[in-house]
Amino acid sequence: SSCVLLEHPLHIATGIGQQTPANMSSVELKLTTQKPPAFYTRAAKNFLEGLPEKDGKPAKPAVDTVTLSALGNAIDAAVQAACTLEKEDVAVIACIRTKFAAVSGPAKRAPAMTIVLKRKACVKTLAGSIAVTNETTTPIEGQKPGTSGLRKKTKVFMQKNYLNNFVQSTFDALKADGVTLEGGTLVVSGDGRYWNDKAANIIIKMAVANGVKTIWVGNDGLLSTPAASAVIRNREGGFVPFGGFILSASHNPGGLDEDFGIKFNCENGGPAPEKVTEAIFANTKSISEYKICTGFPDIDIKRTGCYMVDDKIRVDVFDCTDDHVALLSKVFDFKAIKKLIARADFSLVYDSMNGVQGPYAKRVLVDELGADPKCLMNAIPLEDFGGHSSPSHGHADPNLTHAVELTAAMGINKSGERVGSPDGLPEFGAAADGDADRNMILGKQWFVSPSDSLAIIAANAKSIPFFADGLKGCARSMPTSGALDLVAKKKKIPCFVTPTGWKFFGNLMDSGDEKYFPGKESYVPFLCGEESFGTGSNHIREKDGMWAVLAWLQILASKNKDDKKPLVTVEEITKAHWTEYGRNYYCRYDYEGVEKGADEMMAGLVETCKELPAKEMKGMTVKSAESFEYTDPVDESVSSNQGINIIFTDGSRIVFRLSGTGSSGATIRLYLEKYEGPKGDLDSSQFDVCKPLAELAMEISDLPKLTGRTTPTVIT
Repeated sequence: SSCVLLEHPLHIATGIGQQTPANMSSVELKLTTQKPPAFYTRAAKNFLEGLPEKDGKPAKPAVDTVTLSALGNAIDAAVQAACTLEKEDVAVIACIRTKFAAVSGPAKRAPAMTIVLKRKACVKTLAGSIAVTNETTTPIEGQKPGTSGLRKKTKVFMQKNYLNNFVQSTFDALKADGVTLEGGTLVVSGDGRYWNDKAANIIIKMAVANGVKTIWVGNDGLLSTPAASAVIRNREGGFVPFGGFILSASHNPGGLDEDFGIKFNCENGGPAPEKVTEAIFANTKSISEYKICTGFPDIDIKRTGCYMVDDKIRVDVFDCTDDHVALLSKVFDFKAIKKLIARADFSLVYDSMNGVQGPYAKRVLVDELGADPKCLMNAIPLEDFGGHSSPSHGHADPNLTHAVELTAAMGINKSGERVGSPDGLPEFGAAADGDADRNMILGKQWFVSPSDSLAIIAANAKSIPFFADGLKGCARSMPTSGALDLVAKKKKIPCFVTPTGWKFFGNLMDSGDEKYFPGKESYVPFLCGEESFGTGSNHIREKDGMWAVLAWLQILASKNKDDKKPLVTVEEITKAHWTEYGRNYYCRYDYEGVEKGADEMMAGLVETCKELPAKEMKGMTVKSAESFEYTDPVDESVSSNQGINIIFTDGSRIVFRLSGTGSSGATIRLYLEKYEGPKGDLDSSQFDVCKPLAELAMEISDLPKLTGRTTPTVIT
């Protein structure tokens, strides 16, 4: 296949002599004309066959996949190496791709070739049929994707044709949007929750029926949401798949009686934009048939390997951690972080909450950075995230309410207050949610709010190699506190306020890219985040829980270069930030599973907003009150009704929003913010400071009367 793409600066590349993450099952060799073809043939062969222990150096296990990438005159060397290895029965040439790549100099573009080699021993031929069956179906109500895809109870997804209808509607929407499925590559994986494996095989059979030739699946059907984005953007040279299905309901509980979810990410690795999700929903309301290859064999996704069916269809099951870890190793200085972790006065604990993050936590923190394996909590992925009998009750949500084992280990309670003695407690703690895109950051007896975390990373961005030359742009969701804005203003960085949903950051990251928005201003390197424990950058197109943890460890490493000096702690870094920028006291009240009154309340607030400006309430004056509307600065699309935003003249805020991440009932989120300047009171409890705003919010919204709810489900 031929395509025109720009080389991405963070494509996974293994140069000869360059240190790579340990135990990779796939590598990429970038060939040049500086070495003869025989050199690269030998190098690729060593990777595919492995190397025995020699002269005190440990043995190197064989890898399953070697990708040869070459530009211009180096293409001949790639072809020669591939043909030689196939002739010697060492490898099978799985595919060859050509494109034009951006280069420096007057030519601007040069021919490029990518050849994917599979270790012969890992290729397995399966019996099966790729005959297509058109199954009759009828529309099923309620298949409108929310902020993060479609989420319902697992038993709903297991109903006849429920998943099939949505998947076919997605394929049809992509085709209508000009996406070529025929002969294409698709990623299918998820967070490991109940029914993940069955759903993956259904999608594989439907993908083949719709013309897809190659399917990539993480081992055990696992890919964290950020890893899925990394795979789409980087694996086998980068930007190979037309997209991927992520089977996840994020932080929602998993299990037969709990939640399941699915969303589609596009070829840039980011969530499908609204025009695509709207087209999917429209298709679900008119669908009459779906395509499936009923004779296609079920794939054993627990075993890595390359599976060939009918000599035409290839299903790769690969180590789910490879691509993400390799990418992170180029974003951060692992050596500096490893030195921090090795300090006698530094210790850490990481809670994967029995979600998908466990394998990634082990790979990064233990295998790469040398941390003690005992630092890992709940690191085995479970289909119910531990279930109701676990301390988190199977709710893999990294916040003070649900991550109770971590908060206990770090010496704080669900209000973020210190508990007990600090003696013997870890200096750093973190947690991930079910699909590992969210994070919570803790110090010893210290909670860092997500909004503060985002601002602190922005203020210290240059300590991260990926941001070494400084940020060119940053963004936050509207409900997130204005702490980031203060940093951006001081550092003169463009700062954008978007609706909730990571997809709204995508255009800002792709602005100026020749493929998506040529001629537009570029804002990368770019940092963004949400108050809902999501943080990330333009290294991928999803929020990234492990990225946020490594960002904090990198900042700590930069402030603790001299191990003879006392450790600079998470608490000290946070307080120093407040002293410079002031503190945005912030709380969020969640009312989950609201069965009545939510829509009525929001409609009433729209009308109330018309009367609020200039009105004095509890000693504060309303500056503005509106239903938030966002005009995308890149493609000029408009998103309306994105929450109620009430701002007071002293900088305080009250925000109401209905969340799209629940599986049943409505979730009302109430956000409260009060700013205190650098010389003000910076040491009070955020819950105490924000409580008067909460009381005022109840009066303005009439929430208790309309919904019957007098207390929130969760306060964070």
